[in-house]
Amino acid sequence: MTRTEKDFLGEKKLPASAYYGVQTLRGKENFHITGLAMSREPAFVRAFGYVKKAAALANRSLGVLEARVADAIVAGCDQVIAGKMDAQFVTDFIQGGAGTSTNMNANEVIANLALEHLGHKKGEYQHVSPNDHVNFGQSTNDVYPTAFRLALILRLEGYVQSLRELQTSLFAKGKEFEHVLKMGRTHLQDAVPMSLGQEFHGWGTTIGEEVQRVLEVQKLLHEINLGATAIGTSVTAAPGYPALATKYLSELTGREFVLAHDLVEATSDTGAYVLLSGALKRTASKLTKICNDIRLLASGPRCGLNELDLPELQPGSSIMPGKVNPVIPEVVNQVGFLVIGLDLTVTLAASAGQLQLNVMEPVITFALFFSIETLENAVRSLRVNCIDGIKANEEHARGMVLNSLGIVTLLKPTLGYKLCAELAREGYETGKSLHRLVVVEKKLLTQARWEELFAFENLIRPQFER
Repeated sequence: MTRTEKDFLGEKKLPASAYYGVQTLRGKENFHITGLAMSREPAFVRAFGYVKKAAALANRSLGVLEARVADAIVAGCDQVIAGKMDAQFVTDFIQGGAGTSTNMNANEVIANLALEHLGHKKGEYQHVSPNDHVNFGQSTNDVYPTAFRLALILRLEGYVQSLRELQTSLFAKGKEFEHVLKMGRTHLQDAVPMSLGQEFHGWGTTIGEEVQRVLEVQKLLHEINLGATAIGTSVTAAPGYPALATKYLSELTGREFVLAHDLVEATSDTGAYVLLSGALKRTASKLTKICNDIRLLASGPRCGLNELDLPELQPGSSIMPGKVNPVIPEVVNQVGFLVIGLDLTVTLAASAGQLQLNVMEPVITFALFFSIETLENAVRSLRVNCIDGIKANEEHARGMVLNSLGIVTLLKPTLGYKLCAELAREGYETGKSLHRLVVVEKKLLTQARWEELFAFENLIRPQFER
């Protein structure tokens, strides 16, 4: 069963069950790029429902849209917001036309829902038109970025929650390992002692900083250009529409949106996306560093550092029996690399805007949504499949500290840098322990003084003494 729809380029047949129309179908046929339809990101679909509803309410209040038609449009928008029409949003994320195909996808779906609400058939656009009614006083150039910003705000909620949960897990491990003595390292060389708990707590702190950075950038997304229409001059929009539509959008979503004071500037500006992408890249960099550390600390088990035991998730080799790899930190590393690369995509696309519009916004949409999705999944996997199940090789880690020459740094206030350097060199050349050299052979310290200086608490939180 099909129906025929017509635009100024000609006629096309559509499935009779489809709520999208001819312009959506053209976009679907023209852009086989990512293979990922807009429906993959339900928050984006919902956001279009909210924006179109706010527009209809504003136009009804201003008297430029018949109340009966506006109410039918609102009813259609409510179905979109409720997630009942996700499968009808079929346009590819990356497309030419600055998102026009996606905007028309929303217009046509909502128009056909409105038609059914009024007792008409799909495609009878003389009663409710996708362009003349659903899109009244609007343009892709203000609707698409407004919906994009709302969708990002909604999407970031889950992402931020995943970061907070990871931070909680890292802090919990910090508490669990607070009495596990280990060697701190700089330049991959022995430095001074610390606790494993301090290391995990530091990772938790750095993830908490990422939550704050994302929330700071998220505030910028609340400035919108709804009502700017084509280039920011509000052509075809009724007087008062931009402020009123923004007010309705805030009320519908519970978010305090602010109308940009310069709509011409706001229509071509993509600076908030660059900042958000940079914040995601920063988190990706930090996660990569943490996962590199975890892989190093778990290396071995016999010929590496072997301070950590990671959960054993799968056999690690098709040829080496018994080998288990740190697969979760490895996959999080790869996600980090992907997000860092997508940040460059956003940067280039943002810089490619020309005159009164940036037509590259669809690829920015894809890059940011994909970055958020993959990072959120990676963060959740790191927490559930790795961090929560990590165990410490406490005795091994402690033994490495006490056998290390790095602890000579604690003797520097007492013995001086020159003598300590000589002791470290002698220990390195002879293989003798620092304890043997200092207490047993050279009798530079008593055993009691040694035990006082190298008590656990003084090792991880050293007190300055002469």
